[in-house]
Amino acid sequence: MRRTSPFSYRCGCCGLCCRDKVITLAPYDVMRIAAAAGLGTAQTIARYTIRRGSVLRFDVDGACAALRGGLCGIHSGRPLPCRLYPLGMERTVEGDRFIGLEAAPGSTGIYGADGTVGGFLEQQEASPYLDAVERYAGLIPLMRRRIGQQSDFEKTEPAEFRRVAVREALAETGYDHNALIGALFDSDPLSGFLIDGDRSIARHIEAVAALIDAATDAAKIAAAAVLLAVSLGYSPAVVFDGSEATIINRPDADTQP
Repeated sequence: MRRTSPFSYRCGCCGLCCRDKVITLAPYDVMRIAAAAGLGTAQTIARYTIRRGSVLRFDVDGACAALRGGLCGIHSGRPLPCRLYPLGMERTVEGDRFIGLEAAPGSTGIYGADGTVGGFLEQQEASPYLDAVERYAGLIPLMRRRIGQQSDFEKTEPAEFRRVAVREALAETGYDHNALIGALFDSDPLSGFLIDGDRSIARHIEAVAALIDAATDAAKIAAAAVLLAVSLGYSPAVVFDGSEATIINRPDADTQP
């Protein structure tokens, strides 16, 4: 489907779509969850996420950590994949394409065709999230360039370097401390929030860009770049060869090493 394709969906508030999913979170998603929950980004990461802020936490019973009965406890700050549901989004050279996802078994949501995909996105207030994806993606070429400046691929085999970077980025336990990853997802110290209470994307990106320019550990830059790319819906390959994104914000998919 394209933005002009007929589509509508009415949520039944059953909460069944909020179970057993993989929901990747971009830095902007963490900011919005923090605002909705009345928490700092560090507290939000600890309470609502795994993988250092890049994936929404689901409890042992399969329910989203934010689910309260059949309702979302952070609805005003729900992540982009939740806003798009029941659509997945694929980026192609011809433009954005949308994919209808299968309903959760027993779902009371109602699908229809009395609107358009574009109208649904507007209703879900997805535009700021999609804009944020584009803006944060601008950090990836900076990271790629810095990796090239700080790497010695005469001593390090490139394929092994990539493999280690992806493994380190996507590890949920046993990973090394990475200040760049912390800066990307725990944005409050860099976004201006601690100064004036405003979580500014522009200030955050500018501050992270300065950290990238100062970074000297190519392996840690690469791991941070991979995690950022995946959080935005890109394949890890975009970090190393500049390839285009494939699928973004599909709540039943994850990018694996």
